[in-house]
Amino acid sequence: MAKHFNALIVDDERLARKDLISLLGPYGQVSVIGEADSVPSAVKAIQKLNPDVIFLDIQMPGDSGFDLLEKTDIEAHIIFVTAYDEYAIRAFEVNALDYLLKPVNPDRLAKALEKLESQDQETRTRTQRLNYEDRLFLMLGQHFIFLKVKAILNISAAGDYSEVLSSDGTKGLTLKSMKEWETRLPMQHFIRIHRSTIINMEFIERIEEWFNYSFRVYLKGVEEPYVISRRYATRLKERLG
Repeated sequence: MAKHFNALIVDDERLARKDLISLLGPYGQVSVIGEADSVPSAVKAIQKLNPDVIFLDIQMPGDSGFDLLEKTDIEAHIIFVTAYDEYAIRAFEVNALDYLLKPVNPDRLAKALEKLESQDQETRTRTQRLNYEDRLFLMLGQHFIFLKVKAILNISAAGDYSEVLSSDGTKGLTLKSMKEWETRLPMQHFIRIHRSTIINMEFIERIEEWFNYSFRVYLKGVEEPYVISRRYATRLKERLG
């Protein structure tokens, strides 16, 4: 790997953290700069250390690894490390880079690190910001189409793919990551309201309070609203303000 990655390990089991650190030892391009044994301590570590990649356990006392993604802004790649395979689908729905089962297989770890470098390099080579009036030529589903950027209503994570919904009802999967979309879409028009969802602010119809300090965002032409946390809702209102 060409780039050096600073890593944070989040796991409530000290032995699991030490085992992973040992497995990462031969990879000089990865430095473990911090450890956390809970979501609250992980939030503090992320804010202080700003890691490039987070090895994240799912089941922990109190909040889960998924809860962490809602509690703080995370720009790092996420690699889940867990003893349970039933969370795999949800992990990729929140745009995780990989999903490793405990005990971690060294070969699987190597493949995850290869994927880390590959995706990071791809992101760095696709940094040109699009204009709102631009057209994209992309594979959507089984067909190549020209898609106006301003016609994109929302984008949702779907594993290694992302699902694009346009204002005319066109919907399909494309091999682009959420991070790439966020990097390239014009930020004055698009905003991330969840780790797995980006919306076009021009299509916002209304925002209303919901329960548990969350909000619902209604988009024109979309029947079902999008539920967002107070943190994301505050950011959205500031952008609209």
